[in-house]
Amino acid sequence: MSAEEFADAALVLFGHGSSINAESAAPVYVQAAEMRRRNCFAEVREAFWKQEPRLPEVLSTLTRPRVFLLPLFVSEGFFSNTVIPEALGFRRAGEGAFDRVQRRGAQTLFYCKPIGTHQSMAGVLLSLARGATKKAPFPRPPEPKDTTLFIAGHGTTRNENSRAAIELQTARLASLGLYAAVHAVFLEEEPRIGQCYEIAQTRNIVIVPFFISEGEHAGADIPVLLGEPERTVRQRLSSGLPAWRNPTERRGKRVWYSASAGSDPRIADVVMERVIESLEFLSDKASLCPPQGCQDAR
Repeated sequence: MSAEEFADAALVLFGHGSSINAESAAPVYVQAAEMRRRNCFAEVREAFWKQEPRLPEVLSTLTRPRVFLLPLFVSEGFFSNTVIPEALGFRRAGEGAFDRVQRRGAQTLFYCKPIGTHQSMAGVLLSLARGATKKAPFPRPPEPKDTTLFIAGHGTTRNENSRAAIELQTARLASLGLYAAVHAVFLEEEPRIGQCYEIAQTRNIVIVPFFISEGEHAGADIPVLLGEPERTVRQRLSSGLPAWRNPTERRGKRVWYSASAGSDPRIADVVMERVIESLEFLSDKASLCPPQGCQDAR
């Protein structure tokens, strides 16, 4: 299905947000700016759950006949699939599956699925892994067949979907057969991120943090768990430097650590695919969406 014109529609890209780390908001603004540049929607707005501008307030100001709410989240987890849809009236407390489309007066609201579980995210993660070794070849990029790829996620015992999203993309990458092995590791579940040294059977390791933002977890916690002294990490970050130097030798392994996924330019394509996919929740979608292409504002 090709991209369609959404001249009557508003797109709201929303993230978790943070009151203590401004960097967590950056990917939302980056992707919103890109969607405005593509000129597909009448209106594109940013919103957050934990900081201003807050999602409920942003939603209350929109008057377009169609509003697409797109979570820039990794998983269909506790916040994106329970807390937020309940607060917005898409889901009742304790309800399982819920209707992602609601008609409220003259408006139709679409609660899209998060970007992290979309099949195209495997390509984004693969590109990040390749980019990390290409930018710091030392002296040449390692062959994927001689490299173990790790996808590092948060994980939580509160919602099994958090882990499932990481494992889903890990399986997709493993099925490509490009790397010696592909594994999922986690901050709060087993196997832990620090266990990558024991798990890897190759000397070369590439670790991709499957987080939307370069926040505290991706920017500081994971480098420390990989063995970088916390004091060193803090000094580098305060100087505007990456917390991890590629490649770094640790415990007999050569380790590359990539950027997180949220600000990658390919995310905008995933956003568009999720929006188009959400139209399938309507039985009469054809009558609601004229089949014309978006205009690139480049």
